Amino acid sequence: MRTLILPLGPPGAGKSTLTNGLHQFLTAIARPISVANLDPANTNIPYPCAFDVRDLVSVDDVMEREALGPNGGVLWAMEELELNFDWLEDRLAQCEETVVLDPPGQPELMVHHMALPRILARLEKAGYRIVVVQLLDSVVLTRPSLYLSSLLLCVRGMLHLPYPVVNVLTKIDNLQAVGGAALPFNLDFYTEVQDLHHLLPALAAEHTASSGSNNDDKWHNLNEALISLILDFGLVAFETLAVEDRASMASLLKAIDRASGYVLAAAHATDASGRTLDDEASVWAQAMSESWVGRMEVRDVQERWIERKRSFDEVERGLWEKEARDAGALGEGGGAAGVVRKGGEASGAEGGEGGEEGGLDLEAEQRKWEEERSKAGGGSGGGAKVVRKG
Repeated sequence: MRTLILPLGPPGAGKSTLTNGLHQFLTAIARPISVANLDPANTNIPYPCAFDVRDLVSVDDVMEREALGPNGGVLWAMEELELNFDWLEDRLAQCEETVVLDPPGQPELMVHHMALPRILARLEKAGYRIVVVQLLDSVVLTRPSLYLSSLLLCVRGMLHLPYPVVNVLTKIDNLQAVGGAALPFNLDFYTEVQDLHHLLPALAAEHTASSGSNNDDKWHNLNEALISLILDFGLVAFETLAVEDRASMASLLKAIDRASGYVLAAAHATDASGRTLDDEASVWAQAMSESWVGRMEVRDVQERWIERKRSFDEVERGLWEKEARDAGALGEGGGAAGVVRKGGEASGAEGGEGGEEGGLDLEAEQRKWEEERSKAGGGSGGGAKVVRKG
């Protein structure tokens, strides 16, 4: 079964980061995957491309030829891709069973522009199973009005692209630094989109703080109408993602596989010659089973990334140190400070022979973060000044 995974979301939501993360994770579990770039304006591609839409159309050429700006140029380029559907189909035919397409970040594509829906409709007719992954930066949880507007964007995207959709709150590992510790509700209130009427007092307080008016019936009625619309639709819920965390990536991939109908219950391991071993399920099939204890419930996510992030980070650094020492990358005196999550490299704390250029000293980064936070006031209000990395 050929599956297309399509991450969508506003600029900065983490589409290319997730695409790269899926490529690394599926490669690690020995599941064939191809990745392709559909963004004609993307000049920073961190993953190996099976094909690149810039080989067909360049946004710079479109802007010069049609006298368009960057946004209009990208939308025009998507229309050119639709007109050259045979080019896309030929290249997809050379890809693996699972393909991740990295599209542009223009909101028009998931709101009203029709080029992408028409392309996906033709791919569906060609036999591809399509899963849309709608991404939102988890910083939207820190402001009630931003969260409400993001829910509306998700609803519109689900209506515009009538395929199985997995909504995801990305960068959950950074939520504490941008005010997540001061959320008025537990994380499951936001991920499960529970009774949004509880947000009305917070929405009113936010409006009063921004406008100076504390008696605006029109604003209150508008919020009530939007909340009723979202709750009546009733299909919005969120997964959470910390892209560098293995358990988080496994949980998201499990949700994507369920949405696509990817069948793993019958997946078995194979020997060196490719023969199926009937008595031994594959590693991923075991991970997908209900008995797997590695998945994280939303309450675990809240504890890991919001309530006890620092404690868990210390434990994780210890595990990285042990893994690196077992692999021979650290000496007996090596510390966890040089272990780098991103990319999976491990380097010595002294920056010695095994160190990678530009490696990250985690303890130094932690001290730098604490200094920045103390300069900003140390509270949740100052968290917004912390620079998000990646």
